[in-house]
Order: sequence, then C-alpha cells, then structure tokens
Amino acid sequence: MKYAIIIPDGCADWAVESLNGQTPMQAAQTPNLDALAKTGIIGRNQNVPAGMPPGSDVATLGLLGYNPLQYYTGRAPLEAVAQGIELQPEDWAIRCNLVTIENDIMKSFTAGHISSSEAKILIAVLNDEIAPVSTVGLQFYSGVSYRNLVVARDRVPLSANTQTYPPHDYTDQQINSVLPSGDGSLFLRNLMDASRRIFENHPVNRQRIETGKLPATQIWLWGIGQKPQLPLFTNQFSSTPIRGAMITAVDLLRGIASLIGWEIIDVPGITGYIDTDFAAKGNYAAETLKTHDLVCVHIEATDEAGHEGSVEKKIKALEDIDAQVVPPILEALKSHGDWRLFISPDHPTPAAIKTHTSDYVPWLLAGSDITPSTASAPSYNEETARHSNFRYDNGWEMLGQLFIRKEP
Repeated sequence: MKYAIIIPDGCADWAVESLNGQTPMQAAQTPNLDALAKTGIIGRNQNVPAGMPPGSDVATLGLLGYNPLQYYTGRAPLEAVAQGIELQPEDWAIRCNLVTIENDIMKSFTAGHISSSEAKILIAVLNDEIAPVSTVGLQFYSGVSYRNLVVARDRVPLSANTQTYPPHDYTDQQINSVLPSGDGSLFLRNLMDASRRIFENHPVNRQRIETGKLPATQIWLWGIGQKPQLPLFTNQFSSTPIRGAMITAVDLLRGIASLIGWEIIDVPGITGYIDTDFAAKGNYAAETLKTHDLVCVHIEATDEAGHEGSVEKKIKALEDIDAQVVPPILEALKSHGDWRLFISPDHPTPAAIKTHTSDYVPWLLAGSDITPSTASAPSYNEETARHSNFRYDNGWEMLGQLFIRKEP
C-alpha cells in the first residue's frame, strides 16, 4: 500500500459575497479533486483544541495525528529542529519575523516577502551588534525569507507565562496591544527595539525602498517554546514500518517531519509563497513514492493568499494544486497497486479576516479500496464536508483511518 497526504495550508474559507456566496474552494475549477470526491469519502476535522491558538503549528500536529494538548511546546522549537539547531532542555527558541511596521501599524508581517538573501544579511547584523552585548546568550539564525529564529541559551527570563502574538494575526492593525507581555517581555521588547535602530538605515532597506519594496523595519518575536518530543509516526499508526517523506518550503513542517521520522525531500523552485513551483512538488512527490511508503506534500500558497486577503490568489493556488500537484501523485499511487490519498488543510485562513480560525476543515479520503459510504459528493469543499456524517471533533483522531483497511 502506498500513501500520500496533500496539505493545502489554510485553503478553507468563508462564503465570499463577490463569489456569489461561494467559498474559494467552491469557486475554484478543480476537476481532479472533484473526481476524487465522487469516488472517495468527504468529512471534516477540528484540528485545533479549544483554548489553543489556531496556528499552523498546533493545527498541523492535529492534522498529522498528534494531540496538540499533549505534544505542543511552541512553534519556534519545531522550526529549530528543521534548521538542525540543537536545543538543550533549558533553551528557548523564538520565532523572529522580519516585518514592516509603520506608525505602529503592522504593514507587512513578511517585510514585503523579503528575499532569503536579504534576510540573511540582516540576521547577520543582529548577530554582530546585538548578540555580543546581550546579558543573555543569544544566537540569531536565518531561515527562508521573513521566517527566522533566535535562540536564548542561558539566564533566560522567559516562562510559560510569557505571552507573544503571531504578527500575521494583526495585518493593518495597531501593534501596541499585542507586544510581548508577562515574564521576560521587557527582554523581548528591548530586542525588537534594538533591531529597529539597527535596520533603520541599513543598505538592504535603502535598496528595497529605492526599488519600491517594503523595508524590514524590525524583528517581531513570537512563538516561543522549548525542546519538543514527538513519537515516531510509524509507532503511532502502524505495526509495520512506514517510510515517510515530507515536501515543503516551510521550516515548521520540516521540523515536525524530522521529529516524527520522515525524510525531508528538497525540491528546487519551491518558495512557501504563491510563486512556488507547483509542478515540481507534484513530480518530486511522484518520484518519492518509488522509494517511500508515504509522501506528504505541504503547500503554503493558499495560506499566504488568505493572509493577504486575496480571494483571487487563493482560487488560483487551488487550481494550480488541482492541475499540477494532484495528477502526478495520483498517477504514481495507482502505478504501485493499492493506494490511499488523504487531502486536508490544517486550519481555515479566511481572506475576509486575513488570519487563521479554529473552524472545522474539510478532508477527502480516496483510494483503491475506498468506496463512498453514502451518495457520492459532487465536489470537495467546505459545504459538502458540512453535510457529511464523518466529523472528528478531535482532529488528531482522524489520520489513523488512513491506515485502516476499511471505510472510516
């Protein structure tokens, strides 16, 4: 049996007036997904437990079958794993976005999707000018584009009572009420203030402004946490070894994959944005199935479109996934005999509010031995999932069904 998981991050949405009351999933032309819906099973999950923030960190753990209430320790430490950063139990990892703030407004939580090469230069400056004079042991690490990390290694004043806030939740909003608070908040705020002074006249920012791009005005610190521990995926769901692999441009997913024992497949041309190489993701996934039992393909483009409030970009990304990611994976699955395909976002990212919610998400399960248990659904979207009998209030209980040789 071969398995594939496709995660169109944040693709679930709300009804949009300009789409005549449809969601982007309903409005998108997705004939391949709709064909699978007619022969598979549709359902819905709530991947985010009540009281937990609906970030991709929490939601992806739930989607992949890990109870966030039991295993979640913070977002940044998961990304640290992806970067090969060794954390000691007392260390704190902190997500370090490069952002654009103007007049105390979060203009861009991505600093205008700053390039990785530009970000690397700015992060290096922080290591040169902030880390040496800090009373806490600090090391800044560059990642992909605006997604970077800092690790505090000794005499750290942080605790479980420290509150930080995801910058993507506050696009075009005042930031004064969502600055770090609680234990160690002054330490975090001081780092953010210092970065603002360092970045103000930096050549990278001067060049960006001259070319009409947004500057990285400062760092934004959030997603703090300590070293995580996750059981291996095989031990969770199968008595026989399952060799898994992850394809993603996002360190968060790479970190989770590493912790659960999956290989990371590097794919050229994938960006974590709407300009990603969708076809490369599909083709590399198909090739990976020759050597692995399971491949998981994560696509960030749909989530980024939601954060930008762009219904059009989300529809385009969904159509690209349907046309370029699904077909090669499906063809490869079928060529190996028995197969299962599971498709689901982790959480919704409604374009109307430009951030995540903890609402239910629609999933689709298809396979060589899967048959609809009721009248087949005409398409795969939030509405058909809402009418399904298959609902998991604890979303992490769903994925085990992927490995049960019968209908859920």
